[in-house]
Amino acid sequence: MKSYLVRPGKKLRLSKYRPNDTGDYPNTEDGEKKADQNTRQTLTKLDELQERLYAGKQNGLLIVLQGMDTSGKDGTIKHVMSGCNPIGCVVHSFKVPTEEELSHDYLWRVHQRVPPKGFIGIFNRSHYEDVLVTRVHGMVSKKVVLRRFDEINDFESLLARNGTVILKFFLHLSKEEQRRRLEDRARDPQKRWKFSLNDVKERKYWAAYHQAFQDALEATSTKQAPWYVIPADHKWYRNWVVGKILIETLESMKLKFPPAAPGVNFNRIKVP
Repeated sequence: MKSYLVRPGKKLRLSKYRPNDTGDYPNTEDGEKKADQNTRQTLTKLDELQERLYAGKQNGLLIVLQGMDTSGKDGTIKHVMSGCNPIGCVVHSFKVPTEEELSHDYLWRVHQRVPPKGFIGIFNRSHYEDVLVTRVHGMVSKKVVLRRFDEINDFESLLARNGTVILKFFLHLSKEEQRRRLEDRARDPQKRWKFSLNDVKERKYWAAYHQAFQDALEATSTKQAPWYVIPADHKWYRNWVVGKILIETLESMKLKFPPAAPGVNFNRIKVP
């Protein structure tokens, strides 16, 4: 999984990452079945690890999902997080800021949604929209974007110092695969509710978005809040990589159940 890590302090070239990568799995029906099977086996560990996280309440886990339209943010949440207990997992999607949110700094609304200790929080889009969409559409200057990179690093460092473990996933999709997915949405009556002509219009900014993503990932991948570039052309491989990194991260936290109440002889407890 380290091959997908954006190395802190290193130059990044998104062009070196293949959106259609399938790692050690062949891009065949058998390869897909094997990856799906391994993903399910990996995620069987998620229930126990999440229970330890929830019980211990020593850390929170924040997962940030970013990517172009149709890159699979919703699908990743649906498939990878299916093993989570909903009581300890919260998903938040950041839309166009409200009037109240615009009256504060751009991180104000984000901080309120950071998961408390014991919880897994998932941002479907995030504070990074304020250095991506705003930049591509000329709402902010390059000077402001560079300043915001520093502010985001400081913000995430604050979270990390106070017990929030941060994972950031950029779902790396090819332009051709996006075209196919948009067309599939338009043709499928059960998917048309997801279709937006604005998604089609945004394709003309493809190069600008990729440059914005590249700059943001390079500037804000840190030891305490790393970015991973996830190949997203094949949904089954995307799910495998995200799930594997998630489980490895939770295991590295060495989560433990809290000790029992002191002074209680549990062997002699009788419940009337």
